[in-house]
Amino acid sequence: MEKIYLWHDDSIKTATDRPAVTPMLLTDGKKHPAILVIPGGGYGCVCSSTEGFPIAEKFNQLGYHAFVLDYRTAPEQWPAPQLDAMRAMKVIRANAERWNVIPDQVASCGFSAGAHLAGSLGILCDKLSAADGDNADSFPHRPDCMILCYGVLVFSDWSHCGTQANLLGENYAAVRDAYSLEKHIAADTPPVFLMHTICDQSVDYRNSIEFAQAMAAEQRPCELALYYWGDHGMLLGKNTFDVVNWPEQAHNFMQTLLLAEQAADFRDRYTNAYQSTRN
Repeated sequence: MEKIYLWHDDSIKTATDRPAVTPMLLTDGKKHPAILVIPGGGYGCVCSSTEGFPIAEKFNQLGYHAFVLDYRTAPEQWPAPQLDAMRAMKVIRANAERWNVIPDQVASCGFSAGAHLAGSLGILCDKLSAADGDNADSFPHRPDCMILCYGVLVFSDWSHCGTQANLLGENYAAVRDAYSLEKHIAADTPPVFLMHTICDQSVDYRNSIEFAQAMAAEQRPCELALYYWGDHGMLLGKNTFDVVNWPEQAHNFMQTLLLAEQAADFRDRYTNAYQSTRN
């Protein structure tokens, strides 16, 4: 797993190296969708060993190329992490032919603060520039779908202030509305799959509830997998009957998005009349 560094300027540093993606590619020679995996860490570190590589391996099993992001964190603040994530999306699409990636099926998948970063790509970053003077500059940074797991999505007093402070500085409360994802959902926001547990003791599940409500208000595709049991950082939900299913649920959501584009009878399938006439 060889890192792909994102910037030509080697003075741009993360806590441990330089901003990079580590590709985890399927080797069957076929074209596949891709996932940019964005570990959490409160914008203070990057938890790649837990919320990075194991997640990428799971999506490999589901038929996706995966790329694990290492990005800048505190003391670096907005927009440094966002620029790294934008650049990663551009690099993935710029190398789509080489890596057998379907370029219009690239999702972001983030955890905790990484979910805020994954969501930023589709909601907050359009006015930023992640240009680096190469052919990747011309490729879009927006994900085609966003998978946001137990995310710090709402910037409020009740929602993990440490994450807000690390990203925005000590005066975060005065500016946070501009970075609170649910306040900026629009008619072109990419579809979103959300995962959270009610028992999350660190990041209140209301983050996902309020985000889902904002998506519904804009009539944007959104699914919420809300489980009762589970600490913060449930990862793949090993040895559970319920949380363990979220990657397949996210996969099914993305497959449904494709079906919505391709099947003439898609809307009919979601009517009582259609369902009641079939065994």
